[in-house]
Amino acid sequence: MLDKQFYTTLLSNSFNVPIRVNYWDGTTAVYGGDGAPVATITFNEPIAPHKVLRNGSLALGEAYMAGKINITGTTEFPIQTVLTAAYESADSFMRNKKFLRFIPKQSHSEKESVKDIQKHYDLGNDFYSLWLDPTMTYSCAYFESPEDDLETAQKNKVNHILEKLNPQPGRTLLDIGCGWGTLMLTAAKDYNLKSVGITLSQEQYNYVQQKIEDEGLQDKAEVILEDYRELKHEPFDYVTSVGMFEHVGQENLGQYFDDVARYMKDDGVALIHGITRQQGGANNAWLNKYIFPGGYVPGLTENIQHIVDAGMQISDLESLRRHYQRTTETWDHNFNEHRAQIQRMEGTEFVRMWDLYLQACSASFESGNIDVMQYLISKGPSGKDLPMTRDYMYND
Repeated sequence: MLDKQFYTTLLSNSFNVPIRVNYWDGTTAVYGGDGAPVATITFNEPIAPHKVLRNGSLALGEAYMAGKINITGTTEFPIQTVLTAAYESADSFMRNKKFLRFIPKQSHSEKESVKDIQKHYDLGNDFYSLWLDPTMTYSCAYFESPEDDLETAQKNKVNHILEKLNPQPGRTLLDIGCGWGTLMLTAAKDYNLKSVGITLSQEQYNYVQQKIEDEGLQDKAEVILEDYRELKHEPFDYVTSVGMFEHVGQENLGQYFDDVARYMKDDGVALIHGITRQQGGANNAWLNKYIFPGGYVPGLTENIQHIVDAGMQISDLESLRRHYQRTTETWDHNFNEHRAQIQRMEGTEFVRMWDLYLQACSASFESGNIDVMQYLISKGPSGKDLPMTRDYMYND
């Protein structure tokens, strides 16, 4: 009875659209206003209130993984529908700090960083290839038109980044956290840049090294398996880093941007692309435990201060929030097209965990809980060696 009262209080003001809740005792309630419910949350058993009070995201995320909670709806992405409704409700438990008190202790030593990156990215190229596009790009795509498919949009993103640098043939580029190499290899092939990529993932390193050999790019491209903090190399004309600073930890952000500056020539330009919160930095206990160990999403002003402290200035700042919403929605669609195969590979709990992760990301981007920003930065005066207008970024 007390559990039921707790959940009635917890959920009664948590949605801005009608959501049906089926309780474990067979009773049903609709929260979030009048009209037909757009999604249904079913509690197959109660989740202890003290666990929710300790950290709602962790407790409810684990309950969903274990099948103690189910979510269905009238849309393709019912979890996203529920979480977006919760994020957009001013009185929701998703925005109440008393449900977000417990944050796992994090370490971002070089040893721990290797473990964190490999836990996520070394799930295997076979797994990621099922739901990523053929470029194996695992970051926000850039949809130039509504008709763009995911592969086109990922190629758009890579070219959008490289065009922003105003790259000159024959110069050098470092890609920090190079992933499966699409950006650095495109820079080498299409922009005639001498490209170096660095990663901590053995799976990604193997993949990129094979691509370099298969495409005969040994004289233009190199991939290094190493912590970016340990790189010993002459400074580069251009530095890129996509989806990287979210992994370094709050305590290392200043050093990260110092290293970006250290790897740039005095007239160098960098394009740093990553998930950012306009409301200030945060992490999530469930994501930290199950998806991205050591993850921290920096605040917008937090990153800007580190950029300035590292002796750099911002030439351009662009939000791609809606692009990342569409990207994660496409990933989840692709993931669920292969759900049975992934379940055979990894098990039911894993499949529920990743479906929740991808839809939760979509909800966070849709509601503005998180954003993704591209920071175009330079040493010294902003845009010193760039064209006077932004037109050059959109050359065909």
